[in-house]
Amino acid sequence: MTKTLLSNKIAIIGLGYVGLPLAIEFGKKYQVLGFDIHKTRIDELSKGYDRTMEADMDSLLQVMKANESASLSFSSDAEELKDCTVYIVTVPTPINQFKAPDLGPLLRASEMLGKVLKKGDLVIYESTVYPGCTEEDCVPVLEKFSGLKYNEDFFCGYSPERINPGDKVNTLTKIRKVTSGSTEEIAEVVDQLYGSIITAGTHKAPNMKVAEASKAIENAQRDVNISFVNELALIFDRIGIDTSDVIDAAGTKWNFLKYKPGLVGGHCIGVDPYYLAHKAESLGYHPQVILSGRRVNDNMGMFVANKVVKLMIKNEHKINGANALILGITFKENCPDIRNSRVIDIYKELQQFGLNVDVYDPHADKNAVAQEYGLNLVPDINKQYDAVILAVSHNEFLTIDFKALRNGHEAIIFDTKSFLDRSLVDARL
Repeated sequence: MTKTLLSNKIAIIGLGYVGLPLAIEFGKKYQVLGFDIHKTRIDELSKGYDRTMEADMDSLLQVMKANESASLSFSSDAEELKDCTVYIVTVPTPINQFKAPDLGPLLRASEMLGKVLKKGDLVIYESTVYPGCTEEDCVPVLEKFSGLKYNEDFFCGYSPERINPGDKVNTLTKIRKVTSGSTEEIAEVVDQLYGSIITAGTHKAPNMKVAEASKAIENAQRDVNISFVNELALIFDRIGIDTSDVIDAAGTKWNFLKYKPGLVGGHCIGVDPYYLAHKAESLGYHPQVILSGRRVNDNMGMFVANKVVKLMIKNEHKINGANALILGITFKENCPDIRNSRVIDIYKELQQFGLNVDVYDPHADKNAVAQEYGLNLVPDINKQYDAVILAVSHNEFLTIDFKALRNGHEAIIFDTKSFLDRSLVDARL
């Protein structure tokens, strides 16, 4: 079975930040079909353009040139999936407005695959889920639409994605990969498959639930750690001392973890803890630490906005009608990814106070921002402001003349990332 599966065509379902790098690496060694439901995305990739900026364009163009043993092609036609025997699902798993898991994209992808599954096929999920989701939610859909029986006619695997958007050092092949399968034999198949492209090696988990849980706790742990320093920032603000100064002092001890306060967004850290909490609550346990950490982190945008307004009032600024500039809308630095950015919380809160708010970001796509958040990015900075908030530490912001941005000496500059020279700012997290 191992030889048969690994010698046939692989389909990558979903060509975003996770799927495209995966398709490129597999395309160097196997026949690969990159599938996405968005035709515009397929058209762009077929021309060698990646709007996420995650792909190595030289590698992308190289693997698109077919040869006898390896190639990469793109399609939005589900009929073309019938030629594949291994399917790797990398679709988003967001949360809804009630902060509950939204499995819609995952289940729709499973339904689509169920209609093309054949005997002996393998479906591997990479999308972040709660422990048990693959077998409890996805497999029944695959069985229903294929008419095949799980672990007899078709098989499953789970290998959590570990892509770090914008990171050009810790790339896909350099991060150790957790693998698992629905049987011992399939677990070995999945492990060999990823082992063939991951230079950092693999870790074969004992079952799929363990692999699913490992991903969930990776991000929950980071979320809780950041929530701790965010809470410290709230406390130290009341005391009147600088959080970064405290962390620098505490960090002189060898075992102190130097997490920094800030906004927590993105497709993983701000989302995945809710998946773990959902599973826990379905089993009758209400998680305390995980959800309390989420509450702290979800309120940081409101804290920043309120702090800025208080500083403006202290400087005798008129609030209603004042002009404010937010630098950055992406969820992290030097990256175009705007998914679940918490900068929007600062924007909305300042607007509620009556401020006129401009947002500038050289990395974000203006059309994507308008569609996702309903705001129009300013194309450049050509006026002065009563308040400037650095929300994202893009490298380009280091070249800005912040003194020239001030509308008078009483204007406020707030640095949420402790990124700028301290002499330039009035306050920071």
